[in-house]
Amino acid sequence: MHLLMVTETYPPEINGVALTVQCLLQNLLLLGHRVTLVRPRQAVDDAAAETNGFSEVLVHGIPIPRYPGLRFGLPTGKRLRRLIRDTRVDAIYVATEGPLGWSAVGAARAAGVPVACGFHTRFDDYFRHYGAGFLQTTARAWMRHFHNRADCTLVPTQELKNWLLANGFAHVELLRRAVDTKRFDPRHRDPQLRRELGVTEHAPLVIHVGRLAPEKNLELVTAAFERIQAQCPGARMLWIGDGPSRAALQREHPQHLFSGVLRGHELARHFASADLFLFPSLTETFGNVTLEALASGLTVCAFDYAAAHEHIENGISGELAPFAKASDFVRKAERAARDWLKGKRIGAAGRRAVEGLSPQRVAEDFAQLLGALATQSKINGQTERNPDAALHSTLV
Repeated sequence: MHLLMVTETYPPEINGVALTVQCLLQNLLLLGHRVTLVRPRQAVDDAAAETNGFSEVLVHGIPIPRYPGLRFGLPTGKRLRRLIRDTRVDAIYVATEGPLGWSAVGAARAAGVPVACGFHTRFDDYFRHYGAGFLQTTARAWMRHFHNRADCTLVPTQELKNWLLANGFAHVELLRRAVDTKRFDPRHRDPQLRRELGVTEHAPLVIHVGRLAPEKNLELVTAAFERIQAQCPGARMLWIGDGPSRAALQREHPQHLFSGVLRGHELARHFASADLFLFPSLTETFGNVTLEALASGLTVCAFDYAAAHEHIENGISGELAPFAKASDFVRKAERAARDWLKGKRIGAAGRRAVEGLSPQRVAEDFAQLLGALATQSKINGQTERNPDAALHSTLV
């Protein structure tokens, strides 16, 4: 197929949406599909890439408040309609709900081309973490209107699918996520890195990976680590990532370690060299870093929803706390540290829980979903032009 993918974030930007779209795109190309990617220009000297089976279209964007380095794509409906017509795409995937995404859905509908949208971010939840909780209901209605204009919405968990359907979202389909278990692997553990970070093999290196921002519930990481350090004074806390909360965290916890954003092998090496992963966020639609931590052999402590709910068996392959129960999360983190100190490495079971996940299989499922939309669109088109011929074709 020839697929058009539209996103307002893409690497080298580092976030779950950007990396998920890139992984999906790369595996679609490996399967032999042709992909055209539409995204905002990220810098003045940013140039559109074009290789065998892949091409980019860059559009104008503006910075996103409180998210330095990220941009909204500006509306560009006329250009997208012309692109869809001239390149004869079979189906369209819209990853983000910004102005560019809205233009893409509108252009798809105008051209009669099937369009699927990804549900990657709980924007409605974000408002209450930035002092605007009164906008939560409005934001949810806006998201529902956006997604219900598409032919279907793709989500990574059954839990999220059920929630969306209960809140008036229509045509929700499950598309599970995967993790690169070759990149994220316990074999990348590096004793030299641990020595550089000031932690011995007899004490746990505790990490948090992700955006350092108010919506990530970071105060619970510090509370849990204090209890871990009370059990083992040699434990160290490492924060991987950046964001608006980093300066305050460094000021309030000068004994903690901060690496900034890490990519590729360096990220995998730091994951594998750690022991415990604390992830108390309450605003995830999935949480790719959870799978990366499990694949790296860490003991994961998280709330029982999203990726953690899908892939962790409580007490066996990780530690799950009831959703939003802060005191339970701290107790689970204490238990994880206590078991680690006793030599119990449940991270090995976490690794086994995700070893069968395949990014290529996700791309295959994605292509099948969009292929079905394209087929149905053609049948509907035939029905409008010649109802009797379309019926005969369907029966045959």
